[in-house]
Amino acid sequence: MFPGNFVSTAPDKAAIIRPATGEQLTYRQLDERSTRLAKYLRAAGLRPGDHIALVSSNDLRVLEVYWAALRSGLYITVVNWHLTAAEAVYVVEDCGARVLIASADAAVATGVGTAGLPLVGHRLVYGGPVAGFDDYEQALARFDASPLVDQPRGQDMLYSSGTTGRPKGIKPKLPEGQVDETMDPYTAVFAPMYGFAEDTVYLCPAPLYHAAPLRFCGTITSVGGTVVLMDRFDAERALELIQRHRVTHSQWVPTMFVRMLKLPKEVRDSYDVSSLRCAVHAAAPCQPEVKSAMIDWWGPVLYEYYASTEGSGATFIDSAQALAKPGSVGRDGVVGTVHICDEAGVELPTGETGTVWWERDERPFEYHNDAAKTDEATHPDHPTWTTSGDIGHIDADRFLYLTDRLAFTIISGGVNIYPQESENVLTLHPKVYDVAVIGVPNPEMGEEVKAVVALEPGIEPSPELERELLDYVRERVSHFKAPRSIDFTDDLPRTPTGKLVKHALRARYLPTT
Repeated sequence: MFPGNFVSTAPDKAAIIRPATGEQLTYRQLDERSTRLAKYLRAAGLRPGDHIALVSSNDLRVLEVYWAALRSGLYITVVNWHLTAAEAVYVVEDCGARVLIASADAAVATGVGTAGLPLVGHRLVYGGPVAGFDDYEQALARFDASPLVDQPRGQDMLYSSGTTGRPKGIKPKLPEGQVDETMDPYTAVFAPMYGFAEDTVYLCPAPLYHAAPLRFCGTITSVGGTVVLMDRFDAERALELIQRHRVTHSQWVPTMFVRMLKLPKEVRDSYDVSSLRCAVHAAAPCQPEVKSAMIDWWGPVLYEYYASTEGSGATFIDSAQALAKPGSVGRDGVVGTVHICDEAGVELPTGETGTVWWERDERPFEYHNDAAKTDEATHPDHPTWTTSGDIGHIDADRFLYLTDRLAFTIISGGVNIYPQESENVLTLHPKVYDVAVIGVPNPEMGEEVKAVVALEPGIEPSPELERELLDYVRERVSHFKAPRSIDFTDDLPRTPTGKLVKHALRARYLPTT
């Protein structure tokens, strides 16, 4: 499964559309341009197993670079362009990239372009000049688009989002075989599960430097569908694009659902979303009330999966199952088997809460340049069991329920408190735009629970509103789990996919030394 397979049957079909600029890339263009870049990379001395890095906004050329790497047996690392220059340089250095490609509109590109990166021998930029880079289009023009004889399949090597600390590179094994003959694991699992095919029109509202958006766009272009690529998420704009392009498939995070549900009903009802067959969501558990409201609106087209960049395993749940098992992220058994263990690694009975471990035939990843972190993520007694640090339990039917991340657990007076419970409640309050619940230092209890809230436009913070919100939570969760106080803020640190960067938020409350 590979874009080049569709050049003979659908050369002028749009592989990728970028509505913000009106640009599109056909399957012929995607194949030819990724071939030219692959030849550039070979001329630069790169061989299978080597690494390239990409720092880019949501540009059509991201998929050119992606497929050039994958048809050359290379690892590609797509770097978050919202990082600081120092953070981006760390990722480029850590992954061992020998070629760096960037878009001119990625603000961090200037800092990366002038950084001393001894392994990086070649730097290309598209969309305009940037100091330290050569022109991408001129580089491609030096090579023809005649077919490559040898095209070993490469792989992405992505980095964790860094929501709990410094990003970690997750290095899978390279697949064996040619790119046009060997299916990648994401296409093998998701294409038959969600019905991705040549008639798929897939809306991508999220940044391509994250694992799921990049891999899903790769999957769609590997099966001959069309990607509609948003520059950034906007609730009403997403609905307009679904209607205009007759979108059949899409992928979301729960925060996006909340934003769309908070649009005025007359705005929501003015758009035709009947073309949707499959709305996939992941990245964070979705509140049952939010999922139910989306199913009422869009129909039974919601499909959730729970997984991680590490690829340890995955659960899946459809709309009917979600309504029958509210709060579950799905049943295991498709990709890996779940085990729930206590802090010592001892497996717990059904229904008890602990760390989520995944059993596979072999360990599916290692953290690049960090054997210690790989060991931490590997069960001490079972070398093929790995974890990304989530907390949860399974029921008698093997459905998994997530409680929170281990790193976010608040320990107050020796009791574990999972902030996700209060976050789920506050998110649905009509005056709350965004919320994070964290633990802050308390001299007596060790930590206490605090909510940090961004309010809807036009709502002013006040002591009376704080009391209203605290009472609202305490009516719905146990008092010891509920926030003891609320701070109001203009915004919360989130990645563009909606993940809270809690370590950055918590740092505001730590004592300075």
